[in-house]
Amino acid sequence: MPVEALKGISFTVRRGEIFGLLGPNGAGKTTAIKILTTLLRPTSGSARILDRDVVQHPLEARRAMCAVMQDNAVEMFLSVQNNFRVYGRFHGMSGADISRQSSRVTEIFGLQDVLNMKGSELSGGQKRRVQVAKTFLVDKPVVFLDEATTGMDSFNKRETLEAIKHEASRGRTIVLTTHILEEAEELCDSLAIVNHGRIIASGSTQEVKSSSLRLITVTLTFNRVTSGVLRKLERLKPHKIAHTEDTIDVQVRSESVAMDVLNSVRSMRGFRHFEVAAASLEDVFMDIVDRQERAGDT
Repeated sequence: MPVEALKGISFTVRRGEIFGLLGPNGAGKTTAIKILTTLLRPTSGSARILDRDVVQHPLEARRAMCAVMQDNAVEMFLSVQNNFRVYGRFHGMSGADISRQSSRVTEIFGLQDVLNMKGSELSGGQKRRVQVAKTFLVDKPVVFLDEATTGMDSFNKRETLEAIKHEASRGRTIVLTTHILEEAEELCDSLAIVNHGRIIASGSTQEVKSSSLRLITVTLTFNRVTSGVLRKLERLKPHKIAHTEDTIDVQVRSESVAMDVLNSVRSMRGFRHFEVAAASLEDVFMDIVDRQERAGDT
C-alpha cells in the first residue's frame, strides 16, 4: 500500500539562517530532506534551492548545496586528510583550495589529532564529525544536516555545534533535522515541527515556543518530598508533575498558577529553595505533538 509521507508541507528558508525541521520518528523529516537534496523525486508539488527547481533542474540544484545524511560517508581506508582531498577533488576544488580549506575545517572542528588516522580507526562520533567537516570543506551556499551529531559524545557534539554556528555566521544557509531539541533551540533561527507529514507549528524559535499553551516549570527543593506535599500540589491541577526524594518539578500553564504553587509551599516545613523557568523547546514540542495526537489528526 502506498504511503503518503508528506501531506502538503510548505516552508521557506531565508538566506543565511539556520532552519530546523523537527518532528518525532517517522514524521517525514528525512523524506523532505531527500526531496530537497534531489535523492528522492516527489510525486507532486515543487521545491526550489536558490531558485533552482530540484525536479526540473536537479544538477543545478545540487551544485548549490552539500549534505550530511544519516548514514556515515567516510572513506574507511583513507586517512582523514585524504578524505578531505578526495572530497575536495570530487567537487572540483584545486589542490591549493583543498589545502587551505582543510586547514580551516580541521581547526574549526578540532580534528588535528586524527588527521593521519584512517576512517576505520575512528570512533563513530569522530567519523560523524569528519563527515560534517567534509561538507563544510566545500564552499556551497546551502548545507543540509540530517541528524548531524548522531553518535557523538558531549565534547565532540559541543565542538560541532560551535562549528555549525561559525559556518552560519559566514552567510551559509543551513537546514538541519535533529531529535535533540536542545540542539535546535541553541542553533535555529527558525523552525518547523512536522508530524504525520504535516507542519503543525512553524516560525522563529521564540514564535514556536509561544504558539503552544504557555508552560512554566517551578522547581521546588525540600529536605524530603512527602506524600502530603504532592497531594497539595496536585490539587492545583498542574500540567505535569515529577519528583525525586528532595525535588519536585511542577509544570503549569500560567504565571498565576506558578504563584499559587509557590504560595502553597513557602511556609511548609522542610521547604528550602525554588526556581522558575520558562518552557524549553522540548517541553513545547512534546505539548504540540501530544495535542495533535490526542486530536487524532493523522
